Amino acid sequence: MPMDIRQLRQFLAVVDTGSFTKAAEAMLVAQPSLSQTIRGLERELGVSLFNRIGRTVSLSEAGREFEGPARLAVRDLDAAKAHIDRLRGLQSGRIEIAAMPSPSIEPLTALMASFATSHPQIAFAVDGTFTVDETIDAVRHGRVEIGFPGSRGPLRLTDLDVLPVSAQPLRLARRREPGAPRDTPVDPRTLTGTRFVVSHSGSLMRAYVDELIADGVGIEITAEVAHRTSIIPLVRACIGTAVLPSAWQAFAGADVELVPLLGAPSLHVSAISRPEGLTPAAAAFLTATAKVAASAGTTQPT
Repeated sequence: MPMDIRQLRQFLAVVDTGSFTKAAEAMLVAQPSLSQTIRGLERELGVSLFNRIGRTVSLSEAGREFEGPARLAVRDLDAAKAHIDRLRGLQSGRIEIAAMPSPSIEPLTALMASFATSHPQIAFAVDGTFTVDETIDAVRHGRVEIGFPGSRGPLRLTDLDVLPVSAQPLRLARRREPGAPRDTPVDPRTLTGTRFVVSHSGSLMRAYVDELIADGVGIEITAEVAHRTSIIPLVRACIGTAVLPSAWQAFAGADVELVPLLGAPSLHVSAISRPEGLTPAAAAFLTATAKVAASAGTTQPT
């Protein structure tokens, strides 16, 4: 029997849930039936896709190799169906996105809000990533349709479409003091002795702070947080200052200010996608994103 889409969907359900029982519940099938489907798929491929140890399952080496193509095949079929649905006049869809923490706050929030106004029937599913490579990998292997990485410079890829969206200069986030001058640029060399709140390694903001320390600026790291959304509340509570992209000012409130840092790099946010096979909803979202980028004067796609 040739491989079919049902087998691929059930295989991916096991991968995503980490359990045959949970996968069967998610797929609304009996667990023995799902197990039989997976065994049939393994017979057709001639390899074991999972390591089964007691009640736990994990991908075998062959399973890891098979996951990416399986996701792409399922996504391509979903995209084809979505195109047919659009021809039939159906106005619905779901856009799956992977975004790093800073891009997910801005510009993704504004992009989603604008798109939802004109396309209220479209749903979003946003998965979090923490590095540029992780975001690229999610798009390459079909786990999502669109990725929003934030990199130190303009992103260039040979196998994916890259749409530059915004460039956000890094700024110093600090508690606003009454009567203090606003927007006066800060020389990083004067930050010796300053207490800092930072994220874990992997972000441009953390890399910049580490570079200042390596250059001899006596910064004291007082808090290292996994969730970057907690940085501003910690700055507000006077735990320390921080380095954040300029777009975060909209979420900082009146008591936290983001002031320019002399010589600081910018966070370059891009929207990345596969060159073909996008669902109509994802394609429409990218078109809307491109219009926003063009109106802001961002560089055209590379």
